[in-house]
Amino acid sequence: MKKVLILGAGLVVKPMVEYLLENNFSLTIATTTKEKADKMIKGHPNGSSLRWSTEETGTLDKLVNEHDIAVSFLPYRYHVLVAKACLRHRKPLVTTSYVQPEMKALDEDAKKAGVILLNESGLDPGIDHMTAMKIIDHIHNKEGKIREFYSLCGALPAPEASDNPLNYKFSWSPKGVVLASRNGAQYLKKGKNIKIEPVNLFRDRFSFFFPGLGELEVYPNRDSISYIDIYGIPEAETMYRGTFRYKGWCETLDAIKHLNLLDDDVEDYSGMDYAGFLAKRAGTEKTGLKENIAALLGIKNNSVAIKSMEWLGLFSDEKLSYGKTSPFEIVSDRMISRMSLTGNERDTVMMQHVFLAEYPGGKKEVIKSSMLDFGSPATNTAVARTVALPASIAVKLILEKKINLTGVYRPVVPEIYNPVIAELGRMGIEMKEEYGLPEREMIS
Repeated sequence: MKKVLILGAGLVVKPMVEYLLENNFSLTIATTTKEKADKMIKGHPNGSSLRWSTEETGTLDKLVNEHDIAVSFLPYRYHVLVAKACLRHRKPLVTTSYVQPEMKALDEDAKKAGVILLNESGLDPGIDHMTAMKIIDHIHNKEGKIREFYSLCGALPAPEASDNPLNYKFSWSPKGVVLASRNGAQYLKKGKNIKIEPVNLFRDRFSFFFPGLGELEVYPNRDSISYIDIYGIPEAETMYRGTFRYKGWCETLDAIKHLNLLDDDVEDYSGMDYAGFLAKRAGTEKTGLKENIAALLGIKNNSVAIKSMEWLGLFSDEKLSYGKTSPFEIVSDRMISRMSLTGNERDTVMMQHVFLAEYPGGKKEVIKSSMLDFGSPATNTAVARTVALPASIAVKLILEKKINLTGVYRPVVPEIYNPVIAELGRMGIEMKEEYGLPEREMIS
């Protein structure tokens, strides 16, 4: 029986544990939160757990050596540590995180060791890559070219659970979601390189109607331009990766960013209330704070952003429970405390690819590919399913020798994406594809 080492026991791990045990693999979960791991294993004879932290490098080496493959659900900064242990013992690795330069630098070592270090094998990144490349390869095989490509993805509360002014609740890595709000972005549109500074990320947004959900907003997701090379589409005149949100999130987060509430600088906030903290960060008077903040931002007193900050309690006289800390910690903790999904609420994941393809002779078509997946309070969240299951399938395929590649990879080659997409489809996770649409269906 093949043995799988899972590092970490976060919010998206449970579906992998269930999948691997159902498919007769043995697994060990190494984590600082052993109790969480045990709840996932549910006493299954092929599952075990141990308390482990990233400082215990000797234990990591021992664990990697004792297993046939490692899966890292640790924060991304630890993936290279795990990868190097895998290379020392000639064991493959799977992660759901973006390929960092330090990971990419291990490509030749992985080839020499005869193993694959497979990254970006979750949802976004992951399913987005696989389903995009399926269509890109289809177009290229017909001697067509990708002129424009939009790849949009989001993880949101189901409509009935979006009951706060931000219209958002956390179903995965809350700190990670807020941290990502500090990013800038760049993308290619109609041949022009557009660069968005971090402070203006949420001002560069557009509306998008998604069937089954209604009107959503989209803002750019990190560096889209690098995917021209990753996807092998040098002919593209537009390359845009974006994130879906309900209306309310972008306006509020834009205000929060412009008020310096997501910064990392550490100060002593002992004895201060939320209103005093907000006034201090905004550089304004506490008296008439709401009006002062609205004036600073150039928005109305009854705007969504003001209502959201009020709902979060940032105008209140409630005392902070912090001494020396950063605004990021204060505000992200506040958001998490007020905006987490409860046990009876559903989340949803949506994805949309939109291509403009051109073929020899000048014929053009728009191709759309879309997915809408809802979680279940009784089983797993949609985020957990769509992040963990692609990685789980990849683990299975690697151990069954159905993926025999070596080196550092993303799932952008047919040897990986075809069998993973097929298995996801059998599990009810699939993209609906529409071909031959007129140009008016393209995002403008």
